[in-house]
Formats: sequence, C-alpha cells, structure tokens
Amino acid sequence: MKPYLTAAIIGISAIIAFALIAHAYKYRSTSMETIVVTGLAEKDFNSDLIVWNGTYSRKSVDLKSAYAALKTDEDAIRTYLTKKGVSNNEMVFSAVTINKEFGPTLDQNGRNIGQKFTGYSLVQDVKIESADVDKVDKISREATELIESGIEFNSPSPSFYNTKLNEVKMELLGKASADAKSRAEIIAKNASSSLGALKKATMGVFQITGKNSNENYSYGGSFNTSSRMKTGSITIKMEFQAN
Repeated sequence: MKPYLTAAIIGISAIIAFALIAHAYKYRSTSMETIVVTGLAEKDFNSDLIVWNGTYSRKSVDLKSAYAALKTDEDAIRTYLTKKGVSNNEMVFSAVTINKEFGPTLDQNGRNIGQKFTGYSLVQDVKIESADVDKVDKISREATELIESGIEFNSPSPSFYNTKLNEVKMELLGKASADAKSRAEIIAKNASSSLGALKKATMGVFQITGKNSNENYSYGGSFNTSSRMKTGSITIKMEFQAN
C-alpha cells in the first residue's frame, strides 16, 4: 500500500502546485489587462466680448418730476457713451422701475405709529455689450466722469467672455487625449508590455479660471468672467488594453 499512497500524495501535490501556478499567472494576466491613465491639457486665451452694466436712479415726491430727471440722465449717459465711441446697437437701456418709498411716522415720544409716503424712486439700467474689449474696458474705468457731472451712476466691473469656447474645448480635448496616450505608452513600456486598443474614455469637467489666479476648480466646472485673460483646462480618463 505504501507505494500507492506515496504516488497519490505526489499526484495531489503536483495538482496543487499546478493550480497555484495557474492562479498566479491568471492574477498577473488580470492585473496587466488594462492601463488606466488621466490626461491633462491647459490653454491660455483672451476674451473677445465684454459686457458692462450701469444703474442710475432719481427720487422725488412727484412721479412726473422724477421721471423727467431720469430721462435727462438717460440722454446724458447716451451722449457720453456715444462720444466715447459706443454705437447705438452696443447699448441697451432697460425699462424704468418705479418704487414707492415709505418712512416711519413718530408720535411726540418718538414711537412708531405708522408709515407715511416719502416719494418715488425710479431706477434704470444700461447694458453695453461689445466686441471692442479695449474700448469698453477703458470706459468702465472712466465712468466716474458721469458721477462728477451729477448723475448717480453705479456700475460693477465688466464681465469678459470668449465666443469661441467650443473651439478651445475641442483643442484641449485633443491635447488631453494625446497626453493620456503618451502616459499610457510609458507605463506599458516600463512594465515590459505594449499598448493595445482604447477600451474606454471619459471626459472631465471643462474649467475656465483667471490666468495666474488661485481660483479653485468647481465640481460642476468653473466659469470665470471677471478676468480678461483666462486659462482653460480639461482632463480625460482613458483605459487601454495592455498586450
């Protein structure tokens, strides 16, 4: 019986050894089956469209007087912008917003006993949208001249846009794809393998931030409008077959 028992033990041991070797090869094959990389591309670009808004208002207890004063302001602003080189099709004046204002009524002891009408507040906006970024950007910094002329003119900084973002995005996608493939080829070479066919590609979020700024990327994508010079970036995740 001993020879048969020894042979059986040797046979079982051989089967186990082959199974372990097969498992190890299968694990190695699976681990090197794909190469997953992320490519990145960035591009600096300028804005080719500027949008600037301004608000002005007049107050009076008489509605007709308030409207007349506001109309005078509109004419003065229109003349000012025209002299600065803004064309009529680049400026849009909004409808007038009318608000009734009230103040507290106090008794002899200073207690609030109600409200009284104090007058009308009329507000109007003007929007300038132009492809001449230099011109309007300069005007936005000189708008204090309107205040000096007696017009209560308020305006935030202009917003800057690029009308060819799709072209920028497509260029970045091409560069990010090439970057991802280059990374994958280096990984494959260092692993004594070769790069196979592309199995899957997932585009990341398109981010637009101010050039040389410390803005954080947003999960839904940043869209900077405050900086004239911008930086666009995009990532793409690619999965390749490894041979």
